[in-house]
Amino acid sequence: MASSTFVTNNIPCNVGSIKGFNNSQKFLGFSSNLGLGFFSIRPTNWGNSGSVSPSPLMVRASEKRENLTQQKNGLSIEECEAAVVAGNAPSAPPVPPTPKSPAGTPLISPLSLGRRPRRNRRSPAFRAAFQETNLSPANLVYPLFIHEGEEDTPIGAMPGCYRLGWRHGLIEEVAKARDVGVNSIVLFPKIPDGLKVPSLALHLCDLLPVYFTSFDILRLFLQSPSGDEAYNENGLVPRAIRLLKDRFPDLVIYTDVALDPYSSDGHDGIVREDGVIMNDETVHQLCKQAVAQARAGADVVSPSDMMDGRVGAIRVALDADGYSHVSIMSYTAKYASSFYGPFREALDSNPRFGDKKTYQMNPANYREALIETQEDESEGADILLVKPGLPYLDIIRLLRDNSSLPIAAYQVYITEHGLAITILFLPEGSGEYSMIKAGGALKMIDEEKVMMESLLCLRRAGADVILTYFALQAARYLCGERK
Repeated sequence: MASSTFVTNNIPCNVGSIKGFNNSQKFLGFSSNLGLGFFSIRPTNWGNSGSVSPSPLMVRASEKRENLTQQKNGLSIEECEAAVVAGNAPSAPPVPPTPKSPAGTPLISPLSLGRRPRRNRRSPAFRAAFQETNLSPANLVYPLFIHEGEEDTPIGAMPGCYRLGWRHGLIEEVAKARDVGVNSIVLFPKIPDGLKVPSLALHLCDLLPVYFTSFDILRLFLQSPSGDEAYNENGLVPRAIRLLKDRFPDLVIYTDVALDPYSSDGHDGIVREDGVIMNDETVHQLCKQAVAQARAGADVVSPSDMMDGRVGAIRVALDADGYSHVSIMSYTAKYASSFYGPFREALDSNPRFGDKKTYQMNPANYREALIETQEDESEGADILLVKPGLPYLDIIRLLRDNSSLPIAAYQVYITEHGLAITILFLPEGSGEYSMIKAGGALKMIDEEKVMMESLLCLRRAGADVILTYFALQAARYLCGERK
């Protein structure tokens, strides 16, 4: 059987088993049942120490042509041309007949339309050629939760998500993601309670009479918790970064810069005794946290705290310590959303009192996002992020239209509790990860197609990268796997 080689890129393709390739390399074909346009990748140096670099996908296609061409007559070009000039042109298939309309179709005069947009949608080839938005594993950032234990533990409010043991499960999950082209991750730690409070306070919890609660004692000693563990250079996050960089040197590691996982109060900043979140003092701590993460090998530090002025201060701190190459992804428009509950359970960082409305944005506000955008740009942010994602597509588009910086969107995890009923009444686009999972489990939607459409919507709105718990599943879908 004859064969030929062609290059495909940015077009839907379905690649089955491919013979004739060097077994030392693996090729991934991105397929689509949605008519989406997908980029292809060719991983090199496959394995734990491998790197992933985008390049066109080389596909060897069989040429089984028995029924495609007619028998040649052995004529020269001159003889063929002479036959045509003499009126003896070879026969070709006739013009295909006009398809018949169904019975009962009214007979009308065609509309006089100078433009018919459907002409550019009439076949898969046309739709692929003119598609404006594409999706690739390179656009995905995989959020991973880590803890000090050796075993992976399920997160109750986030079915399908786990707190990964930083020495074992984390490495395995990153390897799986890289196998399908996802080479960017963001780390979120679950910090032991003992590192959120002074040891003296913990000791007194065991000694004082039972009518004193542990919380009373902690509040007594921690009226202004400062989250010092956040910048411990041998803490959970720096250790995990160093391990990942040792195993996967080219892995792109994003980190979270905020105090809530490290504070007994569960707030993103230092809490004054009257409950006020202290801005400038918090920024001082965040700068030390960002530098500690950069020193461990982080590629992108991501302040999610929403304190004023923190981007500029972190930029100055990184540059002063020799980390001018480390990027800042600012949570520019992080809303005080009700969608964060499961995430906070994963980090054990629910606020112990009050809410976060004095520093996170009001969900009712639109123009305010422009103020945050202008500030973050002027202070030196490299990437601007919107969180949540799908409920705030208008904000993603607002940032895209008003900034030349890359835009990121965080597709949050919404709890499944009650969604078996409420999904029936929610308007299109109002749910994210869990809503799609719940609908798929109930066979109300095609989970994979809705998953891909939701990610494409974020891209269409203007997101260059998407932080999503679907990263591994979506990348497998793009690569033609169904796992």
